[in-house]
Amino acid sequence: MSNADRHGMIAQAVRESGSVTVQELAELTGASEMTIRRDLDALAAQGVLERVRGGARTLLLRGEEPPFALRAREAVEAKRRIAAEVSSLIADGETVLLDSGTTCLEVARLLHQRPVTVMPLSLQAIHMLGDSPGPATLMVPGGRPRAAEGALTGPLTLASLSALRFDTGVVGCCGLSAAEGLTAYDLDDAAVKKASITSSRRIIVAADGSKLGRTAFAYVGPTTLLHTLVTDTTAPADEVAALEGAGTVVKIV
Repeated sequence: MSNADRHGMIAQAVRESGSVTVQELAELTGASEMTIRRDLDALAAQGVLERVRGGARTLLLRGEEPPFALRAREAVEAKRRIAAEVSSLIADGETVLLDSGTTCLEVARLLHQRPVTVMPLSLQAIHMLGDSPGPATLMVPGGRPRAAEGALTGPLTLASLSALRFDTGVVGCCGLSAAEGLTAYDLDDAAVKKASITSSRRIIVAADGSKLGRTAFAYVGPTTLLHTLVTDTTAPADEVAALEGAGTVVKIV
């Protein structure tokens, strides 16, 4: 088992159980307790979990958004498939607004090599698109980055969005359902998503199946505002059917 696979297994175990011991994780992964201790120290340094005596515990409270470092380790292959489909829906020459989040970061990796104009709403995607020369044209908005998340929010971000119009807005979400619409954990993030939808001719939602049927704290808008949803095969069939019935085109990868 690779380090990345073992770290992903540990992060999932801590998140699902709330707390686990070094011995339990060693039995789960087949690694030595010394290796597990090093893994826990590394994951704690990344903000994935909290190190406690004899093991680790989750940093999450009920209704709290999982840390970016933790989300980046979840459903990685599904997010890459979703990103590839989203990229295929964007034509050369388009202006693209790219939301924050781990799935949208995967979209940024692909758009970096495309002749498109992109305005990302996260520091991670800005760094990725500006790191080396490529055919993509990078536009940088104003705003205040959320701590540990990198998502840009605040009046400067909203002003940047209101001044521009985009062909396509690629939006992530914390929750999406036909009944409750698009939702986010953070009120400032929800305000940015609302402005993104207003500034874009077409909205593509990029969300793995775990987001469907879930409702987060901050309401963004109804699904009637969304043109296309790109998700993966873990998406609940009843929720997919309900979204399609409400007029959203759903592409499953």
